Amino acid sequence: MAHQRVALWAAEPDLDDDNDADVDIPIPIPSSTNEMYDDPNLQLDEGSLQAMQQHIAQQAAFEQIPDIVKRFIVHFHQAVLDNNLQEVTLAYESGWTRLTEKYYAKTEWPEAETIAPLVNDDQIFLILYRELYYRHVYSRLQPNVDDRFHSYENSCELFNYLLNSDGPVPLSLPANWLWDIIDEFIYQFQSFALFRSRPASKTDDELTMLGSEGGAQAWSSYSVLNVLYSLIQKSRVNEWLKARAEGKSDEEIEEIAGEYGTKSLYRMLGYFSIIGLLRVHVLLGDFTLALKVMENVGLGQKAPFTAPTAVHVSTAYHAGICYFMLRRIPDAARVFTGVLNWVMRARQYHTRSYQYDQINKTADRMYAMLALCHILAPTRLDDNVMNIVRERYGDQIGRMGRGEEGLSTFEELFLYACPKFICANSPPYDDPAALASMIIPPTPTSPSSQNPGVVLGDPTQRHLQAVSSHFMSLTPVSSLKSLLKLYTSLDAQKLTGFLDISGAGVDEEEVLSWMMVMKNAGRCVGRVNTGGTAANGEKDSDEGSRPSESLLSGEWMSISDLNFVIDQNMVHIAESTVGRRYAGWFIRNSEHAARVLDGIKASPLPPRAAPTQVQKKSADGPKGESVPKTTGQKVAWGGVKVA
Repeated sequence: MAHQRVALWAAEPDLDDDNDADVDIPIPIPSSTNEMYDDPNLQLDEGSLQAMQQHIAQQAAFEQIPDIVKRFIVHFHQAVLDNNLQEVTLAYESGWTRLTEKYYAKTEWPEAETIAPLVNDDQIFLILYRELYYRHVYSRLQPNVDDRFHSYENSCELFNYLLNSDGPVPLSLPANWLWDIIDEFIYQFQSFALFRSRPASKTDDELTMLGSEGGAQAWSSYSVLNVLYSLIQKSRVNEWLKARAEGKSDEEIEEIAGEYGTKSLYRMLGYFSIIGLLRVHVLLGDFTLALKVMENVGLGQKAPFTAPTAVHVSTAYHAGICYFMLRRIPDAARVFTGVLNWVMRARQYHTRSYQYDQINKTADRMYAMLALCHILAPTRLDDNVMNIVRERYGDQIGRMGRGEEGLSTFEELFLYACPKFICANSPPYDDPAALASMIIPPTPTSPSSQNPGVVLGDPTQRHLQAVSSHFMSLTPVSSLKSLLKLYTSLDAQKLTGFLDISGAGVDEEEVLSWMMVMKNAGRCVGRVNTGGTAANGEKDSDEGSRPSESLLSGEWMSISDLNFVIDQNMVHIAESTVGRRYAGWFIRNSEHAARVLDGIKASPLPPRAAPTQVQKKSADGPKGESVPKTTGQKVAWGGVKVA
């Protein structure tokens, strides 16, 4: 019977059939309605009139819903009631996406109140339906201020049901949906924070709503962090991960996990909440705390269950951002390279996934971040990944290598690749005087008046200034490094003369400061040599990143292939060369040769060409006549080179 229900709406031909039978869902209407309207002395208050008008509008909207959508909602609801995970997964990943493309690509789905008669007014299913409804509004349409507040209220109802019920809730949802709930919750929080950070573009109604008590509490940082930490504590996922890492028995692990942690619903929500906390702390700019919450999860570890591809991509992207902003460039490059190699290998398996576009966008941002890592700290990376980086961002890498001329390119690439950082605090919408001082444009003497498009106090601009100053401090390093590579020892005065090409009066003290910058840029704290995935994407001796090690741990190491010592007025240079890893190169080229050979074997043979007239005459000529010899030098492929 379950198979028959799926076939009614999930099969491709049904989506193109507009002549399906009607779904008879009775909507209760009072039997005495006609008698009530016939009474001439009837007086309706405003509330009753609005309720009747709303009821009529809902009935009209219900009649406009296509029959196949009605059947889909009915069977989707039944699958959720039955906890039929297979049907729920099919409806969520296939049915919802197909019906969206066919009927609601540029419009909203029916409201929850409209489809309530189809599901017998099941409040739990309506909460889940609203979660999909508002996600569709955020992704395909432009949400207004009412949508933002209502989506927050629905999220509160959903998490209150999960966290405050008497015992674990009897609900089974697929891992993809659970991850999307956490991911969309954080995205809507980020979107609302960016929305409220621009008071100058708000209407009077929006200012009133944001200045109210409910507007101050909606999508607050405290409420979002409280939900994520509550899910982690309720599921006891950190204790569960520690027990698995220590190799305890299944009975001990179940006892440690508790009543909620043994349920896959809460376990996956807790695990995904850890990844969500990583993202939230990155958005708020607390990169150290973001890595600290990942201690029990680690990087490069296999997930304790089959997690969606988007989970691995999001984890690596935000962890790499943390390392990049903490100036641990080799660690950032290691994380980006490892996940990009994995995405390239798994691309053929998730091309038809509904998350395919989002995964590709995040992967492209990681390629851009790798280009920035290559400029700030050039290291040996995986050849396949670096070939894609040069193919996509080769021109930008060339411009950034020119020093100060490439600052604008560096800033443009960073703004594209970094997440949209947010501020934890809201503008003072409850204080009109303080808000007016923020809305007034800056004076001409203000430095920020040079760029009127920049929002005051924009966290993204603050992070941009920090990384741009780091980039500018490294501008003399490239020319100095290329010059020192030509010598094994060099006099300081001679080095100053080489660098003072333009005659700007560069003295030895300034050159010494440049060399100290170069020395400092060649060393950093990193985890590359402490196990895990190396910077070139290959595995070190220890498999993965051990959970017992903190992601913040590391040791000082050299990342430059050039070292120097200053002895009085002489500079002694020593250059180290890293041997090429032939194993990976040989394996990649062997696989490429095998693919080429398979392609040649699979290709059809070319058709045999018909003989020309000259060849026919020469074949049918007299036996006594000999074919004249063609003089000339023979070449390697058997032809004759005419003199």
